[in-house]
Amino acid sequence: MLKRILKVPEQSFFLLGPRGSGKSTWLRSMFSDAHVIDLLSEETYQRLLSSPGQFADELRSISSGRWVIVDEVQRLPDLLNEVHRLMEEKRLNFVLCGSSARKLKRSGVNLLAGRALRRSMHPFVPEELGEQFDLEEVMRYGSLPIVWDSTAKQETLSAHAQLYLKEEIQAEALVRNLPGFARFLPIAALFHGQNINVTNIAREAGVARTTVAGYLDILEETLLCFRLPAYEAKLRVRERKLPKWYWCDPGIVRTMKRATGTLVPEEKGALFEGMVAQLLRAYKDYRGMFDDMYYWAPSARSGMEVDFVLTRGSELVAVEVKSGNTFTDAWCKGLRAIEALKGLQRRIVVYPRGPAMRTRDRIDILSFKHFSDELAAGAL
Repeated sequence: MLKRILKVPEQSFFLLGPRGSGKSTWLRSMFSDAHVIDLLSEETYQRLLSSPGQFADELRSISSGRWVIVDEVQRLPDLLNEVHRLMEEKRLNFVLCGSSARKLKRSGVNLLAGRALRRSMHPFVPEELGEQFDLEEVMRYGSLPIVWDSTAKQETLSAHAQLYLKEEIQAEALVRNLPGFARFLPIAALFHGQNINVTNIAREAGVARTTVAGYLDILEETLLCFRLPAYEAKLRVRERKLPKWYWCDPGIVRTMKRATGTLVPEEKGALFEGMVAQLLRAYKDYRGMFDDMYYWAPSARSGMEVDFVLTRGSELVAVEVKSGNTFTDAWCKGLRAIEALKGLQRRIVVYPRGPAMRTRDRIDILSFKHFSDELAAGAL
């Protein structure tokens, strides 16, 4: 089994991540002697749904200080009230694992008032895959553990997508119109790495604009997608305000938009940019390497953009992503436009493969391997 870089907290924590990201496997390896309550088991779920008092009854026999794992906790969020009480009375440590933050956020239940930390599990990063990492393979199939470990990756991806619709969306009654949501998914996948245009998506999917806004929230809260806000640089140009939209894994993107063959040149740019976005997001969560992440662009007419602006206190790092394999000076246009940004410590261009270089005005040109190695070493 590949070693994950997520570190175990010393106190109770929520562990959230998309389906298939390896949460349960990691928990079994790190907490081999924990008491497990698996709400994905229909028998356990129905038993506690009909008689929630049995949850506390079951845990009264557990010795103080022991770890308890509650898997798929979002299925019965009311149990968090009992978790809170047992943390106080019995000093039990809890791992509250789930693939959706939606029902936890919207149910209004006790979210433990800061007594439980939050941790995230992401698809494999290159540091975890080691010599197994292959850039083209990851862009084509993604790096979700459930897919990476499969001998039939495309079939597993397709099954994973259907499971998402059946168990995450239909079973939890997150939408009223499942066919409409299914029509929406491939259209939303086309906006990977782009600014969100809710009106266009609504027209293509044949649903109301407000419905699309709700669907986007569902994708984000079930941890498949994330929004990247615009950075307000306060330069003389007027920055664009709409967020950009990313999926957490290139294999999921391609499956949702029903691209099942070999990679075509037209899709590589968005997929590669999304890989870098997800890699940065993973290291933010795993290692706290920076505080926040944004993109920067002036008005849409300028055609100028910087893909990622990372903040660390008052310091900034700017990262531009290009999918070509031969460096050209035009790649640095956006990075030069924000050279005067206060606190800017470093400017980086990331491209798929090639030598590491530095321009005369100190812009670092790094291959994806060089870039991911720097993240692994904490040298960004």
